[in-house]
Amino acid sequence: MENATLYTQVRPAGGELTSVLVRDGRIQALGVAAPAGATVVEGGGALMLPGLIDAHAHLDKTLYGMPWYRNEVGPRLIDKIENERAEKKRLDIDPYRQSARQLVMSIADGTSHIRSHVDVDTDIGLGAIEGVMRAREQYRDQIDVEIVAFPQSGLLIRPGTLELMDEALRMGADVVGGLDPAGMDRDPKGHLDAIFALASKHGKPIDIHLHEAGELGAFSMQMTIDRVLALGMQGKVTLSHSFCLGMPDTQAVDALTDGLLQAGIHIMTTGSASRPVPNVARLRAAGVSICTGNDGMRDTWGPYGKPDMLERTMLVGLRNNFRRDDELALALDVATYGNARVMKLEDYGLTPGCHADFLLVDAETVAEAIVSRPVRKLVVKRGRVVARDGRALAEAP
Repeated sequence: MENATLYTQVRPAGGELTSVLVRDGRIQALGVAAPAGATVVEGGGALMLPGLIDAHAHLDKTLYGMPWYRNEVGPRLIDKIENERAEKKRLDIDPYRQSARQLVMSIADGTSHIRSHVDVDTDIGLGAIEGVMRAREQYRDQIDVEIVAFPQSGLLIRPGTLELMDEALRMGADVVGGLDPAGMDRDPKGHLDAIFALASKHGKPIDIHLHEAGELGAFSMQMTIDRVLALGMQGKVTLSHSFCLGMPDTQAVDALTDGLLQAGIHIMTTGSASRPVPNVARLRAAGVSICTGNDGMRDTWGPYGKPDMLERTMLVGLRNNFRRDDELALALDVATYGNARVMKLEDYGLTPGCHADFLLVDAETVAEAIVSRPVRKLVVKRGRVVARDGRALAEAP
């Protein structure tokens, strides 16, 4: 058994000062004295938060650590997709190296779990999947990585991609990805047939990028709802972005919300500043599971982003006009417990029996931690310290 560690003078989720006893990678007790032989870590009144979760990343795409990329890409989605496919080889965006760099940054910022969409297409084959898997294995003791096999360039419109997706899942990808069934593949029934068949074959959940706006997005969303209900796959599908839920036709949005709830479909929003977005408070009030993530980080799509889920929480709050402390707490709940529910993470949290995944920050309240985004004093993963004072103990290539 591991030696016990007692964290004293800490405030879990902003509550009263207490102690937290960690043993064998789990939280054993709160409010106790140090057992014999235990290591004692003085928290100094720090706020304790559960490990942050990034439920929508693209680890294989980041340009972090590479020369500045001059972005002159066109405004359409297809412009960004085609440009990225061409630039991957020209710029030597090595999936292992770049994903490892982002993982180390994520560890330093207190992220304990990541769901990453990883490109699969006929140009790069399974190279990105292999690279991210290599990085996942290297940092497995510091962070957990869930891989989505993602047909970024289209599934049916690029013959051979479906077979590559099948192989990626055989290799160990955890989730079947999809992309704009109507807008990209122009065959929503065929697209859904293909990805639901893969999910059934491999026993995997599904996460679909749904950028389609307005009525087109509503059409694809309703088709997905119908498919989930017909196949009994409630609770196993996530629709990422779902900009159609931000359309002004509130009656249509309400009808879709009822369908999402019936089908147990999860919604992922980044709180995008440039598109209509799902209303977090309304969806949560209706009972729909919502998660969030950082999406792309400094890549050929755009220059913005960092893997800090406190910053993402702030951006979601800003986009949803969250000002009250309880509203900010809701935003952080989405980025922690909401993400954990969508990713079906067991024993997550700050109560006895949970995995000891947490971070300490100097902040008076949860709201202050979100808006100030202080340096992470300490980051703990499964009971082991993995970052101190904003720096990961692991090194990046």
